[in-house]
Amino acid sequence: MPVFGRLAYYLLKLLGAEIPLSVRIGRDCLLVHGGFGVVVHPASEIGERVKMYPGVTLGRADIYRPAEESRFEGIVIEDDVILAPGAKVLCREGVLRVRRGTVVGANAVLLESTGEGEIWAGVPATRVGQREKPFS
Repeated sequence: MPVFGRLAYYLLKLLGAEIPLSVRIGRDCLLVHGGFGVVVHPASEIGERVKMYPGVTLGRADIYRPAEESRFEGIVIEDDVILAPGAKVLCREGVLRVRRGTVVGANAVLLESTGEGEIWAGVPATRVGQREKPFS
């Protein structure tokens, strides 16, 4: 389905979302309100039933360095995660994991991996709560 993938990529770009073809996306991932302003780093992976609101960014926290000097390896968004409007998930080094069922609040800047079902908010984001199961 390479032709469909390219077509979807350019259609999303026209709608204001930047999600490279290299990003693996699980089933039932939702770009709420069309995902306007969503930007996803090519070394990201997005799980199933993830909700991403407008203005979400997944990327490197060390953009001041040349890419070849970065220790960033990628971002993994696990299943049933909610990334609220304007949430930023920025990785300094290695792989940053947003665990299953986590909520990253509006305009939060998440700089570290989370536990399962946690609620994070603020700049920089800190853990402010815990969700009850089931997450979906």
